[in-house]
Amino acid sequence: MEIEFRFLKVTNIPEMLPLIQDFTQHKFTDKVHEQRFIGMFQHEYDCVGFYSENTLIGFCGLWYQIRHYSGKSCELDHFYIIPEYQGKGLGTQFLDWIGDKLKTKGFEAVELNAYKENTASHRLYAREGFMHLGFHFVKRLRE
Repeated sequence: MEIEFRFLKVTNIPEMLPLIQDFTQHKFTDKVHEQRFIGMFQHEYDCVGFYSENTLIGFCGLWYQIRHYSGKSCELDHFYIIPEYQGKGLGTQFLDWIGDKLKTKGFEAVELNAYKENTASHRLYAREGFMHLGFHFVKRLRE
C-alpha cells in the first residue's frame, strides 16, 4: 500500500476534523477542536498526515521538548489511523519514517501515551521497541 506522509498546517484543519472527531469519539465540537489545533500549531508542535491517493487516512501530532529522563525528545500525540486502514503495517511504516527524520535532527527519544483500553496499540509499540515507563494521569480543572 502506497502511503505518503506530509507535514500538515493550520490550513489542513478542516480535513483533520473528521479524524479527530473519530479519535476523540465526538466528545467535543468541531469548533473546540479547531481552536485547540490552532493553539497547538502556535507552540512546539507539528502534525503529520497519512495520505492514500490524496485522501487523509490518519495523522499523528508531534510535540518537541527536552526532558530530564530522555533528553531531546518528540512526543507522539493523537496517533490515529482510520479503522479500515488499521492492521496493515502503516503504524510501523510511520514510526520508521518519523524515527529516521528525528534522528537526523539530533533527537534522542520518541515517546507517547496510549489509552489503556487500546491494547492493539500497546502491542505495536512494544514490537517497535517502546518501553512502558509509567502511567499518564489527568485532572480536569473544568469540563
